[in-house]
Amino acid sequence: EVQLVESGGGLVQPGGFLSLSCAASGFTFSTYAMSWFRQAPGKGLEWVSVINSAGGSTIYADSVKGRFTISRNNAKNTLYLQMNSLKPEDTAVYYCAKARDGDAGWNMEEYDYWGQGTQVIVSS
Repeated sequence: EVQLVESGGGLVQPGGFLSLSCAASGFTFSTYAMSWFRQAPGKGLEWVSVINSAGGSTIYADSVKGRFTISRNNAKNTLYLQMNSLKPEDTAVYYCAKARDGDAGWNMEEYDYWGQGTQVIVSS
């Protein structure tokens, strides 16, 4: 059974940082691209970043480019999202997602499994 479990969310002040983790199990983690998505209150799902299976290629949404860093440790079956210079508009539930096939991009239809989400609140 595929499981994705996010952790690391919380309340942080503007300009602060948080590090999210996504523990994966039930599939061969090292052979699938992974993404982070987020959903702000009252808004739709927004793609944040993707990393390829080996971890050597990353892409970011313009809204987080230069502030967020996606990474993975295939030996530990874990996906990460380092979030720096956080803004109130980064407030959302953050989800990790597994690509349906080996590679994937920004389209949520390319993903077949999702975690339960972790809440990030950026507020003073």
